[in-house]
Amino acid sequence: MTIVHDPRCSGYHQPGHPEKPNRVVRSAEQLRWQKALELRWAEPVAVSDELLLRGHTPAHLERMRQPGDFDADTPWHPEIEAHARRGVGAAVRAMELALAGESAFSLMRPPGHHAERGRAMGFCYYGSIALAVLEARARGVGRIAVFDFDVHHGNGTQDILAGVEGVTFVSVHQGDAYPGTGVGDFAGNCLNFPVAGGLSRRDWIAAFERGLVAVAAARPQLLAVSAGFDAYERDPLADGRLEREDYHWLGSRIRSLGVPHFSVLEGGYSLDLPDLIQLHLLGLEGR
Repeated sequence: MTIVHDPRCSGYHQPGHPEKPNRVVRSAEQLRWQKALELRWAEPVAVSDELLLRGHTPAHLERMRQPGDFDADTPWHPEIEAHARRGVGAAVRAMELALAGESAFSLMRPPGHHAERGRAMGFCYYGSIALAVLEARARGVGRIAVFDFDVHHGNGTQDILAGVEGVTFVSVHQGDAYPGTGVGDFAGNCLNFPVAGGLSRRDWIAAFERGLVAVAAARPQLLAVSAGFDAYERDPLADGRLEREDYHWLGSRIRSLGVPHFSVLEGGYSLDLPDLIQLHLLGLEGR
């Protein structure tokens, strides 16, 4: 297992904002000190405008360089374009490792799955995992599935990948939470499995199983995972019911599909995030 990380991702913050640098800093520190997993470390690759323009509009790339907050949740920072670009580069590097036969996890911020073709939103600026998928398609991978288990619907990933030949997007999320999308399937290749807020852990597990069946039915040659840890029962931003061991189970189930895979960190705002990530990686590694 390789962790793709660049410590510069901690270099921006807004006081009081839930997407804090420490969520990734503490997770990286724990993974470096733990002994249960044998981990290698890699850095993001450089990302060109050409790659970004596969999934975003020229106007969005220009807007990323202009001061002014994108919305109440998504502030502009002086270096945010460079941070977001490195997030894409980490997802692409993780994709490359998966194609080479190695499991990889991108431990970066900002997250990406809410960023639509033409706008930043929901703490997200560029659609990292969607762009990595489009790059894999450009390299000749015929069938790719995206499995998003963040508690919030990956509206940006859906917006970028809707109708893309050879790509299937599968999302399990809290249907009545931000951003309010993903209530049904979309564009023929985006399959959504919403769970109502307050439903039981058993309901969440059943929805994940349905989503994973849909992933398997797509017969992917590559699996990209949007790994959000905010359906956790102690996460402050939603109303999920998952417990710690459920993230290990999710890792084990993804591993059981027998498909080359890579993961990209999305949400997860509880103090337990480092433990949740480590448990998930243990499941992915069959430990």
